[in-house]
Amino acid sequence: MKVAKRYKIGLFIPCYIDQFYPQVGIATLELLRKLGQDVHYPLEQTCCGQPLANSGAEDDAKAVYRNFVRNFSEFDYVVTPSGSCAYHVREHYDILEQSEDVVKVRRCTYELCEFIADVLKVDDLKINYPHRVGVHQSCHGLRGLKLGNPSELISASYSKVISLLEKAEGIELIKLDREDECCGFGGTFSIFEPAVSARMGRDRVDDHIRNNAEIITATDMSCLMHLEGIIKRNNKSIKVVHIAEILNSNTL
Repeated sequence: MKVAKRYKIGLFIPCYIDQFYPQVGIATLELLRKLGQDVHYPLEQTCCGQPLANSGAEDDAKAVYRNFVRNFSEFDYVVTPSGSCAYHVREHYDILEQSEDVVKVRRCTYELCEFIADVLKVDDLKINYPHRVGVHQSCHGLRGLKLGNPSELISASYSKVISLLEKAEGIELIKLDREDECCGFGGTFSIFEPAVSARMGRDRVDDHIRNNAEIITATDMSCLMHLEGIIKRNNKSIKVVHIAEILNSNTL
């Protein structure tokens, strides 16, 4: 893999990955190192503050925001395997006083696929992944970070996520009936509206199964965690795999 430049990277691992899916964090670290990057994990990092903000307590989240900035201001880029966390830092840290460090961290925080595509501009990522894969396009990544074009807009079709997956040998990317529909998780939405959330999630799982996918992947483990719960409760055979794990699998 040819990478034009080596950067000093601060790796941010979201709460749910740290607690429930550590293999995703490990895959992200390994992949970035394979891509020639100088990766560091600040031990004092906690949360990006999104759960507090989504619950209407954004003023209380300011201390969390400041801690994030303190931990990551020294790096060239902050990279995270979560579109929702990256979007939150970039768009919601505007309530802080816009010091040089805050502006830098907001500008330099990237979701993993976005970083590989837009900053590293990797065009020879060699992966072997012989599976039928459906891509769930998470809302924050799709409509916030512009990782692809949403179906409600009349614009040229593109997807940074799918473009990376297309480099995998043996992969079959499944065409879904509703390619960018929300899974229904939405963080606290799934707590306050569980029936609606679960029904939306079942619709997404059924779409993948109907189109013969073996794997559901996404840039956000939160969405995949929601879908995995529905899969397990309904005894479905399909699996969820974060895109970092796919991009890191058998990477040459």
